[in-house]
Amino acid sequence: MSGGVDSSVAAALMVDAGHDVVGATLKLWGGPSDSGCCSVADVDDARRVAQQLGIPHHVFNMTDQFAADVVDPYVAAHAAGRTPNPCIECNRHIKFDLLLQRTVRLGFDALATGHHARVDPGPPYRLRRGADPLKDQSYVLSMLGQHQLANVVLPVGSMTKDDVRRHAARLGLRTATKPDSQDVCFIHGAEGRHGFLERRLDLHPAEVVDGATGATVGAVDAVELVTVGQRRGMGHGTDGRRRYVVAVDVPARRVVVGPDPTVDRVALDPATVTWVADPLAPGARAVAQVSAHGRPAACTVDAGPVVRFDDPQRPVAPGQTVALYDADAVVGAGIAA
Repeated sequence: MSGGVDSSVAAALMVDAGHDVVGATLKLWGGPSDSGCCSVADVDDARRVAQQLGIPHHVFNMTDQFAADVVDPYVAAHAAGRTPNPCIECNRHIKFDLLLQRTVRLGFDALATGHHARVDPGPPYRLRRGADPLKDQSYVLSMLGQHQLANVVLPVGSMTKDDVRRHAARLGLRTATKPDSQDVCFIHGAEGRHGFLERRLDLHPAEVVDGATGATVGAVDAVELVTVGQRRGMGHGTDGRRRYVVAVDVPARRVVVGPDPTVDRVALDPATVTWVADPLAPGARAVAQVSAHGRPAACTVDAGPVVRFDDPQRPVAPGQTVALYDADAVVGAGIAA
């Protein structure tokens, strides 16, 4: 129970279904936070909802594991010029690993969460998009495999967000109108990403270089904060067209820019590739999604694995997760090399 409306309604639905439900909130971050599930207010909201539902509520302290598996890799990725996804890594290492292990060890039948996605019964189990296309969270769960899906319940996955809020309002839950969290939970809004990283690593200015001519066309304050595909802060070329980042070289303190770039393929780091069930054979057809609400793109998955797009796409930043789908079902995922 994160303190948001989705997990509140997920708990309520499990209670309504007659299950013996215990609410669990994770204390993940020991520093200042004003968003996500890490603030004091969010923990209090979860506790109060549990009281309304008449269920026990516990807080599990996983700050050390969160720092090691989510925050430290987030900082290291920026230091290397990569684009991390801390929400996916939190799901991978904390919620659907450590918390799921604790769920099973304590003798519970399943871990229920408020994610907007659906699990088809198995085996083999299938992970499908949520019913609300605007709130679908299958992308951030795309690393889950058969063991996790066999022990996970997603009660709000078949509901729209409006349905969830209406249900919470009918029950009088205090989270019924609570806004959705939009930011990285461990970064306080007052300091932002720049302030957070500045206290944890050295940030370096860099030159901005035109990829076609090699000419220096500008500068950035911190090369570690620039990502491939970024256009904000890159200015315009002599033709008045906006520039996009096509490469980030942290050791050389250089950002290469050019016109709106496209690529026809992206290589995945083999060590990061996971499959929901059976791996795709080389040459298999799929649909790729490279961000939580990105536009799906038809592709072929070649050996490597390499994702080859039918139509050129904007570059995938190193560190981004590429989720692969068969229609509305996730088949696997990997991190762009």
